[in-house]
Amino acid sequence: MINNTKMIGLKFDSDKIIHALIKSLPEPKWSNTYKMVYLPNTKQNLDHIFKLFKGVVWINYNRFSNNKPINTGNEPLDINWFRKRKTTPYYKYCPEKYLLKLELKRYSNNTVRIYVSFFEMYINFYYDRAINTLNEDDIRVFLQHLIQKKMSNSYINQAINAIKFYYELVLGMPNRFYEIERPRKEYKLPKVISKEEILLIINNTNNIKHRCVVELLYGSGLRKSELLNLKVNDIDSKRMLVRVQNSKGNKDRFTLLSKNALNDLRLYYKEYNPKNYLFEGQKGDKYSGESVLRIVKLASKKAGIRESISPHILRHSFATHLLESGVDLRQIQVLLGHSSTKTTEIYTHVATNTFKKIKNPLD
Repeated sequence: MINNTKMIGLKFDSDKIIHALIKSLPEPKWSNTYKMVYLPNTKQNLDHIFKLFKGVVWINYNRFSNNKPINTGNEPLDINWFRKRKTTPYYKYCPEKYLLKLELKRYSNNTVRIYVSFFEMYINFYYDRAINTLNEDDIRVFLQHLIQKKMSNSYINQAINAIKFYYELVLGMPNRFYEIERPRKEYKLPKVISKEEILLIINNTNNIKHRCVVELLYGSGLRKSELLNLKVNDIDSKRMLVRVQNSKGNKDRFTLLSKNALNDLRLYYKEYNPKNYLFEGQKGDKYSGESVLRIVKLASKKAGIRESISPHILRHSFATHLLESGVDLRQIQVLLGHSSTKTTEIYTHVATNTFKKIKNPLD
């Protein structure tokens, strides 16, 4: 944006041929602020650029492709909650067009909560300034503030995504902030516990419902959200599979069903008689994520496990134990629903069978 007008920016390495071609464009200008040539962002100019440079240079058209496919498989979006919030003085709320774009894109409820939270944090950091006056330098100052508060790299990356969403998708300025520095992604190994500790957690659950929750998280390698979205008919007892629908990335898959879990699920079904979702709250609606987390943490504490255990640690343990028992990495990838084997390969760093084959030089 230059003087409140959308522009096409042309950034390139110094080259005589490119310089000569750019001069033939309709009234190209130079921006000292952005260090690039620019001209008005019109369809005619864009077409002109592509015809002019065709066969001469490679142009990154991704800067103008912001109409990604809409997510159609997410759970029903409850965005009105943000619109109906009780307002408080001296606090700037997310613009309606930001909420509308999230709604039209059908982002997941979790993504909406994260984006709204971070974007409101950003605009309130500059409470006395209009949003359209903020630029890349202002964003850097805000990110520096988060770094000085010792926020994690993933936290800062989420803040960047929420801010970019406004400028790039709401205002339609593709990759406006592609030069904003992102912190390096933290490389942390997944936490894993032993099979013996898993059994202790299962045996220390309060009732058959809680027992089934833990058994499916571990025995099927489910994410917490996948467990909560399970329907009664997603349990395929004939093929001993669990059907996972609309998981991360809007993908469906099948994963393993444990015989022990199936036996307990049958007892659970007779006692609780769930109607729609496999695990339901007291009012017959979907079970809450907080309840699942509470089940795992309470059972772990009763089992005498000192470290904090989350539902995702049970999923990590499922994958690691499969790898240790000789299951192929590609098969584990399918069971977990990973798009790439690179994501699944992280479990090779924590599988103990890899280390047992190595003779310690001290011994």
